Amino acid sequence: MAASERGTGTADNGGATDPSGAIGGREAGAGRLGGFGRSAGAGRSNRTARDTRNTGPGRLLIAVYAIFALSATARAGYQILTKFSEAPLAYLLSAFAAVVYIVATISLAKPGPTWFKVSVTAVVVELVGVLVVGALSLFDAVNFPHETVWSLFGRGYGFIPLLLPILGLIWLYRRRPSAPVAASAD
Repeated sequence: MAASERGTGTADNGGATDPSGAIGGREAGAGRLGGFGRSAGAGRSNRTARDTRNTGPGRLLIAVYAIFALSATARAGYQILTKFSEAPLAYLLSAFAAVVYIVATISLAKPGPTWFKVSVTAVVVELVGVLVVGALSLFDAVNFPHETVWSLFGRGYGFIPLLLPILGLIWLYRRRPSAPVAASAD
């Protein structure tokens, strides 16, 4: 093969290098050790796999959040449309909980560092909401004559609203994005 043909970078170039230095259509070193070499491409693929939160138990977590998003939205919509004057604070908090569950569901399903931050924020807001609304519903029953998703720490939902953000934060901690790998100055 002529030297000018080696720089084409085609997939069938028989191991020739392309202008970026890749060998045979892959980055140099990407094939070593089954793709676990020190090349930039191997590090990127490993980091991407770790950044995904929608695999394994994460799928179950997303499904539970989706169910809560749907049920909280339906409940809040019904309460606001039919009996808003009876307990406006409680029903507005139900609507807020629905929005938090929707944001958490979407952000947990999406990969990437920005969506990770959105996930953490949504789950922390959920945990604070459950704790604050749960405490207020115990000590200020006048403002909570009807239950919300987060009333009494989620008692009406089997305390899942209290447990869910804790499990969510544990999952997010275990699946947090890797720190960027510094390029060596070789």
